[in-house]
Amino acid sequence: MLELAGIIILGILAQWVAWRFKIPAILPLILIGLLVGPIAAEFFNEDGSKWIEPIWNGTNGLFPGDGLYNFVSLSISIILFEGGLTLRRGEIKNIGPVITKLITLGAAVTFFGGAIVTHYVFGLSWELSFLFSGLIIVTGPTVITPILRNIPLKKDVSAVLKWEGILIDPIGALVAVLVFEFISVGGGAGFTQTALLEFLKILLFGTTFGFTFAHALIFAINKKWIPHYLLNVVSLSTVLLVFVESELFAHESGLLAVVVMGMVLGNSKLKNLKEILYFKESLSVLLISILFILLSANIDYKELMLLYEWKTLILFSIIVFLIRPIAVFLSAYKSNLKTNEKLFISWVGPRGIVAAGIASLFGSKLLKQGVAGAEYITPLVFMVVLGTVLLNATTARLFAKLVGVFLERSNAIMIVGASDVSRLIAKYLKDNKRRVVLIDSNVGNVEKAKQEGLESFEVNIYDDELTNNIELNDVGYLIAMTGNDSINKYVLSNFSSVFGEQGAYRLATSKEVITKDYDDEEHLFTVEDDYINLVEAVRDHPEVHETQIHSIEDYKNKIEEINREQKAIPIFVKNKNNELLLISEFEKNVKKIEDWKLTYIGKNLNI
Repeated sequence: MLELAGIIILGILAQWVAWRFKIPAILPLILIGLLVGPIAAEFFNEDGSKWIEPIWNGTNGLFPGDGLYNFVSLSISIILFEGGLTLRRGEIKNIGPVITKLITLGAAVTFFGGAIVTHYVFGLSWELSFLFSGLIIVTGPTVITPILRNIPLKKDVSAVLKWEGILIDPIGALVAVLVFEFISVGGGAGFTQTALLEFLKILLFGTTFGFTFAHALIFAINKKWIPHYLLNVVSLSTVLLVFVESELFAHESGLLAVVVMGMVLGNSKLKNLKEILYFKESLSVLLISILFILLSANIDYKELMLLYEWKTLILFSIIVFLIRPIAVFLSAYKSNLKTNEKLFISWVGPRGIVAAGIASLFGSKLLKQGVAGAEYITPLVFMVVLGTVLLNATTARLFAKLVGVFLERSNAIMIVGASDVSRLIAKYLKDNKRRVVLIDSNVGNVEKAKQEGLESFEVNIYDDELTNNIELNDVGYLIAMTGNDSINKYVLSNFSSVFGEQGAYRLATSKEVITKDYDDEEHLFTVEDDYINLVEAVRDHPEVHETQIHSIEDYKNKIEEINREQKAIPIFVKNKNNELLLISEFEKNVKKIEDWKLTYIGKNLNI
């Protein structure tokens, strides 16, 4: 009981430390696992016992027999399902081919390149070398996200790394499974045909079960056959059912099945998707915390000492500094990605929970079978996991600046509120080559925005989802344009530090319009107009107009003329380079102009 409680307590403590110091949680989790496991056994306990013993002599410990294997398998299925829920088709509109090549061609480069290097550097058999290279194919979304969260990057770069991390997990797992099966059956000439049949079975049953059960769950939820209080637990049990059933029909197809199920649900119009996602996120955090400590503690000290030689550094360096860049540059050949963006993607390739989990399972199984060299598998994979995370966590921001992908000025614009007014303004911003993201909790508004070709998200601003979205790292302007004054003020007070680097603005309240008592730093457009005025102007004249201004005095005169007309409202000023400035931003910073343009919405005044 003490060990079980200790794992959970230490795991959540590690998560808090990671959040506090803005590092991937895998670092403190692995270090804690090593401390309570092999390090405690070697240096603190005279009898050589660990403080936390996942398996002892195969039959004792927290998980005797195949208990640890089953627990890790089920846990990874839930983690991958949660990752699949976060994948959106719209995010890969521009970089879909790159991701496809990364998880196919890039994976092949890592698989064959890693095997060759491992065989000749460490002298492992070809079978074990290919097993190791199959395990390090995967990159981990649970470690990539914390690394990228605090680095302002272009959306495409962040999206490539995020999607690769999630989609390549089941692919790497399947490759490792095929190699493991080859080793287990002792190889043979007939294996090629057997492997192909097994692979086809995995694809067939994995995609079929995932797709079918996802639609069945969607149907049941939409028909309200599941009471609200059982929604999350029914979803969880369905994920486990899909994983187990798929495994029964085709061994190791369960991982693919849960990813497919998550992707189908994530791209559906399911009203309760947010609740399911929040529940799975919390559960994934707990499972990841437990797994990393368990798997790290399960390593023996003598296995760690196997890596205490120069060969380890050579292997790690070739994997990170040669194989990974080759895989990325081949995959991104003739894509829209620039050379510096390819370099950054090459640099960021941390491995995560799937690599560590499956390595621990297969390594222990091969040791039981007496396969020579199997003792290297688990520590080598953990070395790559810990090494890549340490390297990326400490240098990603610096490397982003070095190669020029770090956005010194975050120019994307986030508009909270996707009403008719917001969508009209967002369309104008998009036409002027600015990235604009609409945020709203109203499903109808979000759907209308998407139909108009605008980037939009259904988000409740009272949760943490916004700050966890790495694709929003290039947002530097925050505009609150809802019809609720309290929400607008809440948005600025809670998200200005994250998304308002260049400025955070809100609509004037009705009271401020009347009293002229307003916060000069926060006001959006002019203080003559509140949400009601904007709605009325756009309702009658849903148009955006531009008029030339030749001087500051000319600007002031036209502002007065627009304000006298109740059906027109000024919003932006455009300079000679076609760069847009908010009215408030312009009035605060610009003292002299020549042949600029004033933008307003509503009635065309022909001024």
